[in-house]
Amino acid sequence: MQRSALVVGASGIGGRYTARELLANGWTVYGLARTPPRDLPGMIPVAADLLDPPALNMALDAALAGDGPTHVFITTWMRQDSEAENIRVNAAMVRNLLDALSARTALRHVALVTGLKHYLGPFEAYASAGTLPDTPLRESQPRLPLENFYYAQEDEVYAAAARDRFTWTVHRPHTIVGLAVGNAMNLGTTLAVYASICKETGRPFQFPGSQAQWDGLSDVTDARMLARQLRWAADTDAARNQAFNITNGDYFRWSWLWRRLAAWFGVQAAGFDGQAQPLEGIMANDADVWRSIAAKHKLREADLGRLVSPWHTDLDLGRPIEVMTDMANSRRLGFAAWQATEDSFFDLFTALRVERLIP
Repeated sequence: MQRSALVVGASGIGGRYTARELLANGWTVYGLARTPPRDLPGMIPVAADLLDPPALNMALDAALAGDGPTHVFITTWMRQDSEAENIRVNAAMVRNLLDALSARTALRHVALVTGLKHYLGPFEAYASAGTLPDTPLRESQPRLPLENFYYAQEDEVYAAAARDRFTWTVHRPHTIVGLAVGNAMNLGTTLAVYASICKETGRPFQFPGSQAQWDGLSDVTDARMLARQLRWAADTDAARNQAFNITNGDYFRWSWLWRRLAAWFGVQAAGFDGQAQPLEGIMANDADVWRSIAAKHKLREADLGRLVSPWHTDLDLGRPIEVMTDMANSRRLGFAAWQATEDSFFDLFTALRVERLIP
């Protein structure tokens, strides 16, 4: 049967790579975003706002052929000022989308991408004392006794699945490493821009996080790995109605990886020196510096805020515990993909240079 996908959040890291993966494997792909990308050959753009149900319905009616799509991949969210607002807005986005698709009889499966805040807590209580989970993080661990917009998004999917009789999967990546501009959580590009600034100014490439992160084990998720697991789950009957962690499949210590990232850029690596030095503070006055660098090297993006998310990088690198993710749930069902984390970063850095986003 011909498969058609609606990738929601096609302009973000996860959505962009998911659309590429599906297109490369013969899917018909619609890419929904407020401003969908136009540089993915074969993807049919759908410009829509998930918080405007009438306009959303009109956009879907105009763009989708027949009763499609057969599959929906939800890879988007909107950051708000409080977790209560995160819940209200992000649950509404999922609810509005699935309500708009409710009458479309072709829909067979919905995949929702969330993340490790499922285990570590919302932004307002992230990795806080009293709620720290056991590691490695496993899908069988119960929800935390905290309000969390990831839980609200899941519940919207579960309710719609019961109503409309489609299957679902939930995918929980760690920090996603991949190429995207204007993304709210973008550790890989943030570190690339930070290293580029260090090289231009002669500043040391200072690790901004905690001792637990510097010395402990960690992992990340290459956007290509996330996309592969999403496609695998869509094609695997045994994966239906389950949640899956997704990371590269290897572990590393930042004390090991930091030196390699520094060497790639040719900058001086400075490790943990007794206390966290948040990147948000280190880069607070770098907007003009970056604008100058962009002009000097004729880069495509001179707005520092469009490339970096220091606040989120600080959350990841400042955690008081090491974070490892167990992938046994998908491994036992046959998902065997693996990605070397060092190459995830180096491939991203190379792509950023090719796209003239860093010097």
